[in-house]
This record gives sequence, C-alpha cells and structure tokens, in this order.
Amino acid sequence: MEELISRLTKNNMSTIVEDTLYQQLVSTFQELETVQEPADLTERRRQAFERFQQEGFPTVKHEEWKYTNLHPLTNTPYVLNADVNVDDIDVSKADIPGLDAHRIVLVNGQYVLAFSSLEDEIGLTVKPIEEAHAEEGFQKHYAAYADKSDNILVQLNTALQTSGLYIHVAPNKAVSKPLHIIHVATGDQPFFAQTRNLIVAEHHAEVEIVESFITLDAAAKNLNNKVSEIVLAEGAKVQHYYIQVADAASNYLQHTEVYQEQYSLYNNYNCNLPGASFVRNNINVRLDAENVESHLYGINLTSDKQFVDNHTIVDHLKPHCESYEWYKNIPQDESTAVFNGKIFVREDAQKTNAFQQNNNMLIGDKASVYTKPQLEIFADDVKCSHGCTMGQFDDEALFYLRSRGIGEESARVLLVHAFAFDVTTRFSNEAVRAYVEGLIAEGLEK
Repeated sequence: MEELISRLTKNNMSTIVEDTLYQQLVSTFQELETVQEPADLTERRRQAFERFQQEGFPTVKHEEWKYTNLHPLTNTPYVLNADVNVDDIDVSKADIPGLDAHRIVLVNGQYVLAFSSLEDEIGLTVKPIEEAHAEEGFQKHYAAYADKSDNILVQLNTALQTSGLYIHVAPNKAVSKPLHIIHVATGDQPFFAQTRNLIVAEHHAEVEIVESFITLDAAAKNLNNKVSEIVLAEGAKVQHYYIQVADAASNYLQHTEVYQEQYSLYNNYNCNLPGASFVRNNINVRLDAENVESHLYGINLTSDKQFVDNHTIVDHLKPHCESYEWYKNIPQDESTAVFNGKIFVREDAQKTNAFQQNNNMLIGDKASVYTKPQLEIFADDVKCSHGCTMGQFDDEALFYLRSRGIGEESARVLLVHAFAFDVTTRFSNEAVRAYVEGLIAEGLEK
C-alpha cells in the first residue's frame, strides 16, 4: 500500500493540470490499475470505478441531491493524496475538556501514530486500513454494506481510497475509555482526500467513539470524501459521536453505513457547528435481525453561508426492532440546513417501533431549511410516527427574558439551549454533552 500512496502522490503534479476533479480521478485510476495489492481488492476497485464513471458526480437533477449542489466543489482541480509535513501539527482545536480517551489522529486521512496516544489494550485492534487486508474482520466486512447503497460517492471512495482506519473490538470486550478520532485537514494547496474506515464490534463488545473534524490555520480549500462501515455483531453496543468543528476551508462528503445483528445497540450523535463551508452526511442504518435498537440524534447550528445536509435511512428488515431519530436544525445568517430522513419498515418487520422527528428554528430572514421526513411501511403490525416543525426565533420570549434583566446575548443562548435540550440530554457522555453545549453558545455569538 505504501507503493500505492507513493504512486498516487507522484501522479499528483501531472493530474493537477486537468480541468476538473472528474478528469483527474479518471487519469489517476488509469495509473492505479497496475499497483500490486490483493487481487480481490483490485477487482473491487475496478468495478466500483466503472460504476462511478457510468454515473459521474450526482447533480441537483437527482432527487437525493436536489438541494445539494456539488458542482462548485468538483469543477476545480485538486492535489490528490498530497504528502504533508506533520512535524508541527497542533490538534488542540479538537480538545474536549474532561474527556479521558484514547486519541487517534488522522491527517488528511492518514493515520499518524506519532500523534496518537493509544495504549495497549487487549482485545482492541487499531491500524491503518491499508495494513488490514489480512485481518479476518476486514476480509468478511470490507465493502460488504456501504457499496450496496445508492450513493455513488461510496463507489468513488472504494475505487480510490488510500487511507483510513480499521478498528476491531474482540468478543465480550468493553473498551475501557472512548476512542477520540481526530480528523485533521491541512495543506498549502487545494486537496482532495478519501478516507475509508471499517469498525467491527464483535458479539457483546462495547465501544464509544468520538470523531472530531478540525482544520489547521492557513489550510487551503479541501474536499473530503469519507466512508465508514460499522458492523455490530450480536449484543454489541456502540456509542458514536460526530463533532464537526472544521473551518470554512473544509468541505465534507460523508457516508456512514451501519449493519446490526440481533440484540445490538447503536447510537449516533451528529453535531455540526459553524465552520465547514459544506457538509453532506449520509447515515444509513440496517436492522437486519430481531431485537435490534438504533438511535440517531442530530444538532446542526449553522452560520454565514454554511451548508449542512443530513440524509438518513433507517431500514427495518426484521421484526421486534426499535429506532428513534430526532434532528434539530438552527440555521443563522444566510446558511442552509437540509434534513431528509427515511424510515423503511419491510414486510417481515412486524412489531416494529419507529419514531422520527425534525424540528427547525430559523434565526434571521435569510436562513433556509429544506426538510423531508419520510415513512414507508409495508408491515401491518407496527407502531410508527414521524413529524416536522418549522419556526422563527421567538422574539417575544427574548423580550420576556430581557425584561427580567437577562442580557440579549445570554437570553438568545438560553432559548437555543432550550430548543436543543431534547437532543443534547440524550448524549450518553457528559463531557461531550457539555462541550457541544459550549460550542452552541459560541456559535450563537459569532
């Protein structure tokens, strides 16, 4: 895999003269085909890239991308998989006060062991994904779930990813403290990075994962296409946080595919704060056994001209399962928030209990929200509900608080915290909850 990365980096300077990112990717893949790696992976790359070439980048003509225009991001060339000097990397922007965690640092997707603090813990395996080909969990699960989705960007990632993490938690292992994965974006030339993560929690394993996204000062414009596959075997439990605090230079296309077996529990807490110019999150959860439980929570506070789009799918495939989804959007200034949530209850999924809610508070006349909660039920013995609310910032409540001697800034923070309370109280980690609530207060002051 080192040869693969070297070859891609070598070709960067020749491909950067191409007019568009698509043309660069085609040129790069033509060179990639001769790289030595396991034959099945090479074939999988080829098939994935053929599909990507057939469809290309999605446009606003695609229903799932109706409000998400990628053209400004993809009509320009980038350096692909550029080498980065990590001597002076500072990851303090990702610090979470009070969080005692194993730290894992990825710089433009590359795992940097020197900045990570992962003590030996029996039953936990963490390694660069390019070194995981021989692992049983990799061979069984890699590209087995995300690549079956309709997201063509997953195919692009499968074809050209060169970095990321493989995390494996052994059966009956409860990891002693959270894994804090810090994604660092940096570079003095515009760059495009593709990261692939595979996380496998074996039966009755337990792990808490906190992912933070930051941009180093003076970083050039960057586009990140990240795919994560998360597998929960029988009885496994995974608490999973996304905390997006990158700067305006960064843009993210993220796909998370979760596959669950019986009696497993997966909780996702998706937090997007002012900063990154463009964020598209696809989070798909497949409940493929009986007695499975999943919860998806989202807090999105946007500002300036920021764009944040969250697309979720919760697919109930078997009976006696429960899902709970609650997203709240708070766009400010000229920013835009999108929520598109789908719940499927298949014919065999009797006794399903599914809930979905999306609430929106717009702050300012130029802020925008596009929301589309959806529920498709093919079974007859279920309990399902979904809903959506839309409203402006409550000026009367603000006046009431100010009349009681509370300053305007403090009053605004109180009202937004009250709006977000239903979601933030669901956070299982108190340190992360306090940190996110502090970021919300900071984001309202900007």
